[in-house]
Amino acid sequence: MNQLHLYLKKVFTVDLRALAIMRIWVAGIILTDLAIRATDLEAHYSNMGVLPLHVLYQFGWNTYHFSFHTLSGLWQVQAVLFLVAAVFAVCLLLGYKTRAATIISWVLLVSLQNRNTFIAQGGDDLLRMLLFWGMFLPWGRFYSYDAAKREGPELQTSTYFSAATAAYILQIFLVYFCTALLKNSPEWTTEGTALYYALSLDQILMPVGKLLYPYPDLLEFLTHVTWYTELLLPFLLLIPFYNSFFRLLVIGVLFFFHIGISLTLFVGLFYLINIASIAGLLPPVAMDWAERRLLASFRRPLTGQFQRIFKGFRSPATLQVQFRLRKPLLSRSQLHSLREVFVSFILIYCIWWNLAGADVRVPAMTERTSWLGNLLRVDQRWGMFAPAVFKDDGWYVLEGHTAAGQLIDLNNQGKAADYAKPASVMALFKNDRWRKYSENYLFVQYAFLRPYYCNYLVRRWNEAHPQNAVKELQVVYMKEYTLPDYQPVIPQREVLCTCANLPQ
Repeated sequence: MNQLHLYLKKVFTVDLRALAIMRIWVAGIILTDLAIRATDLEAHYSNMGVLPLHVLYQFGWNTYHFSFHTLSGLWQVQAVLFLVAAVFAVCLLLGYKTRAATIISWVLLVSLQNRNTFIAQGGDDLLRMLLFWGMFLPWGRFYSYDAAKREGPELQTSTYFSAATAAYILQIFLVYFCTALLKNSPEWTTEGTALYYALSLDQILMPVGKLLYPYPDLLEFLTHVTWYTELLLPFLLLIPFYNSFFRLLVIGVLFFFHIGISLTLFVGLFYLINIASIAGLLPPVAMDWAERRLLASFRRPLTGQFQRIFKGFRSPATLQVQFRLRKPLLSRSQLHSLREVFVSFILIYCIWWNLAGADVRVPAMTERTSWLGNLLRVDQRWGMFAPAVFKDDGWYVLEGHTAAGQLIDLNNQGKAADYAKPASVMALFKNDRWRKYSENYLFVQYAFLRPYYCNYLVRRWNEAHPQNAVKELQVVYMKEYTLPDYQPVIPQREVLCTCANLPQ
């Protein structure tokens, strides 16, 4: 047991300063995500948008989900909730009442994600899990208001080990190892054609991806590099010797890996969330160097900029509640033990969830066992381009029929409908949330979404263009199925939905 404890401590000890960097980064991503989502308050979160509450409850609601965002279908109520979430994200960023800010930020993030799961992507799962484990991590002990206001002597060590640090590191392990297990089709494991198919998707193709696309041998090589990196690199995190070296190697490889993804594929905040997740792995040697060169003012006692900002700051609102208990229900050591047991249990549960989803020979998740994952939203599946790359590429033509008999494309500023392939299909999407929604819109199992999107488009267009109102709209998908070896294909016109502007 002593050897096991020594191994676990060597592998799963983290630097508190690195956790603080991750906290700041995560909070910044939450604020960025809120800002992007806020541009579509009505469209994605209100009853006037593409997913009214009754449709969510009928087709997309899990019994164990919770969401404050479903309390009202008004976009104004959503705006208030967004503002509250932003306030607590700022508190998390500054490290003000860090534990409470983390818990509330996690609750509000889960609430927001549960309101519309049809615009979610893998990065949302990881961001949610980072906040979940963050509730049990002391990531406010450095570079924070709480640290600046802490009484007593300065911390003697910056390293920390607990069940939560093990959960955090193993979460990163699961993200990459399980995505490799899920990518079990020949195009990933033997043929090496997965990146060819991925870069054939004009909906997500970025400029660097266009430069790489004409070189099949290079794409085959990069496909194998990607798969073996995801499969094998995580194991370096479990090596108990030369720990700092292997962590820096993992961080470096994954940093450039995700930068490469962001330059070739349109993935929204996905790459930033993944880079944030590895920030907490920075070993003490890296943080010592960073403090000497970059962060000295944050650690210089009392004279540093961070301390000067916060030492004289007083909370604008203070709530004092006094409880008179003859004896605490649990001692500090008992609370610590209870937390360690709970985190360990959830960690084992998450490992089981991931392995069961990757078809490893473990007992399958059933409704009797999956309820906890759905309630706490520790459910996760790292299936980007898995088991094979999506091949139904194409673009949308929003074919509007006006009262004057014109045929216009609402997706092209009301110009005459043109079914030719746009110069940039990706540019048709306002943001990655709309791109993900449009991807789900194609699937037959989500056909219930189609009339609400169609009617939303008609209403918004007619409100903005009363002189050129449409009386009927057809949501047309010009399907361009990707064939192997750069074979040309003739796009097929598919009408996904037709709706009419009925007179009031």
